[in-house]
Amino acid sequence: MTDVTSAKSARRPHHWRRDLIELAALFTAVAVADAIANLIGHQPDGPYLLIASAVALVATAAFHTWWARRHSHAPPPDADTGTGAGPELLHADADAERAEETEESAETVLWRMRTTVRDTPGALAALCIALARHRIDILTLQTHPLAEGTVDEFLLRAPAALPAQRLTREISAAGGSATWIERADAHDLVDTPTRVLGLATRTALDAAELPLALRQLLGRCTIHSLPALSVTGRPTGESAPVEGVLEDTVMRLRDPSGGVITVERPYLPFTPTEFARARALVELDARLGPRVPRSEDVLTLPEGNEITVRRADRADLDAALAMHGRCSEQTLGLRYHGPVRDADRYLDHLLSPRFGRTLAVQTASGRLVALGHLLWDGDETEVALLVEDDWQRRGIGSELLGRLVALAVEAGCESVYAVTQAHNTGMVAAMRALSLPLDYQIEEGTLVVTARLAAAPAQRFVPQAEQRFRH
Repeated sequence: MTDVTSAKSARRPHHWRRDLIELAALFTAVAVADAIANLIGHQPDGPYLLIASAVALVATAAFHTWWARRHSHAPPPDADTGTGAGPELLHADADAERAEETEESAETVLWRMRTTVRDTPGALAALCIALARHRIDILTLQTHPLAEGTVDEFLLRAPAALPAQRLTREISAAGGSATWIERADAHDLVDTPTRVLGLATRTALDAAELPLALRQLLGRCTIHSLPALSVTGRPTGESAPVEGVLEDTVMRLRDPSGGVITVERPYLPFTPTEFARARALVELDARLGPRVPRSEDVLTLPEGNEITVRRADRADLDAALAMHGRCSEQTLGLRYHGPVRDADRYLDHLLSPRFGRTLAVQTASGRLVALGHLLWDGDETEVALLVEDDWQRRGIGSELLGRLVALAVEAGCESVYAVTQAHNTGMVAAMRALSLPLDYQIEEGTLVVTARLAAAPAQRFVPQAEQRFRH
């Protein structure tokens, strides 16, 4: 409210009717008082009664004034004298001050914070008071009970001018210990039950989603899937009990396909609550068994031949082995970087959805002519291609690579890398065709090309070819 508006509301217009009524009431009161005085004054004790009535009237007026000043809820005296701000102006000043404070703190950032507090009444309240003192809004809160104390995980919206170091010091002063904090984004605004249900749905639809779902469930961590048998068929000695193992910053879970899934987080110990969630997700994967989405894309090559691009798994092992038999040693050498006779041993591992995603290309007759792999390698992601000799230089490799990169973007990967020989011009050309920032590393004839995906949309890398879909 502005000063002009307040001044207008403070001045009320006077009307002649009200003045006339007040004047009539005054004359009536004087006449009644004179009649009563004459009636009482002519009696023997009349003067004494008039004096007693005056004293009682003065005492009543004094008592009423004292009582009103002590118990009145009226505005302060400045509002009546006109020398100070009225109630409207006071409210306007308060609103302006709040608006100024809001404008100063309009720029905010999101933080994810985790701290350990004592499991005593009032411990969490002390943290909330410390956060409120700095105008920090608590968006979500999760509690992870421990044997001693409780781990509280917050999603906070804080003023951008408040540094993380100061926030950590304030939390420590309020009783928090082992405090960890990092920047968050809008994806963290989804509440935990909704996020867990979404990850369970993705895992139920595709077995290759389990490592990605675990990483999104547990935050920044490294996940390794170690098979029970090596590519040579020998036991690796990797195993875990059915209930899993939790050791501070490492958890080991039994892989439903054999072997063990190891999850490591070097900076923050896992809580029993996180361990229970991860184990439940793995148990869901085990109950559902092997599964791969069966959608297919039918494409037309420039020369008119039709090919089908689809997901592949271990059910395609025999067809993949047959394709190996039709490939030259040079083609297999460029793909596997080792003895050609060992190439067949890698296929069972590569086709497992536990270690990544595989795309297969087959002809109209059902013959497998190309494979593309997107492999989870800890925090990194590898892409690899194998195209049968008779089907090379037809755009199949570029088609597969574009789709694999799109899957990597969809999975939230920051980059992908390809390992090949320095003279493999076909793979280098396919990577350059992605129009992404590339890094090259050459060592003893081996070339590693890394593409930084940044925030590129997944649809960008799917070539615009003539397509029709069938499911």
